[in-house]
Amino acid sequence: MLWFILIPVLVILLILLISCICIVPQATAYVVEWLGVYQATWPAGLKFKVPFLMRVAKKVSLKEQVVDFKPQPVITRDNVTMQIDTVVFFQVTDAKLFTYGVERPMAAIENLTATTLRNIIGDMELDHTLTSRDIINTKITAILDQATDKWGIKVNRVEVKNIIPPAEIQDAMEKQMKAERQRRESILRAEGEKRSAILVAEGEKESAILRADAVREQRIREAQGEAQAIMEVQTALADSIKLLNEAAPTDKVLAIKSLEALAKVADGKATKLIIPSDMQNLAGMVASIKEMVTDDSAKK
Repeated sequence: MLWFILIPVLVILLILLISCICIVPQATAYVVEWLGVYQATWPAGLKFKVPFLMRVAKKVSLKEQVVDFKPQPVITRDNVTMQIDTVVFFQVTDAKLFTYGVERPMAAIENLTATTLRNIIGDMELDHTLTSRDIINTKITAILDQATDKWGIKVNRVEVKNIIPPAEIQDAMEKQMKAERQRRESILRAEGEKRSAILVAEGEKESAILRADAVREQRIREAQGEAQAIMEVQTALADSIKLLNEAAPTDKVLAIKSLEALAKVADGKATKLIIPSDMQNLAGMVASIKEMVTDDSAKK
């Protein structure tokens, strides 16, 4: 009978004991209250709490968090209304301040971001706003970081994701961008045509130089060939004269050679023929040749 009473009591005690064990995950902090009053902030690890007297009021993530806020309407100094949406990167540094410092911290950060953004853009003109995104990011980050310190929040950076001007300004910007693209295309096309013309001219120049070099080389080779031929003819003539001199020719042989030379001159294309002035010697030379021929015939 006693066991039927002890078993339920032991089960209840075991449940209470288990409920007293608390494991805090990594990169998380637990804000603990004692009878509704802040008691401690538990870091990661194994913790024990007193049942019914202690409770975990809030579980706070210590990781860097990213919040993407919807576009906010802002007005520039030159009275142009545009939509700007931002992304805020923040991290909780004090879990107690984050829990008790402000109600609905995300809504507070969003409203503070919108207000700060309006103040910054209100001091800038449209053109400056569109080209100064880094300046806007730096200013809004510094202001938010300072304002959220009392909430236990560290704002690491704020990024302006989109800047959406009015529709008529967007149309004008698109037309301007289209005209700029066309201008750049025209410049690129003109530069390409210029480059192509330069390449063609350079090619023609190199081709002309190569042709001239080929003609010059051909003429040089022809001249060298003619010079070589003349040299060979002169060498052959000198060799023949040398051989003739070594053979000690008689006057009759020399006379025959003279007539052969005269015949070659007469058969040429020259319009003038030079006849030796000593015609008697020429007649005697002819008679000698005739005598030689007659002697040869008699011997045969």
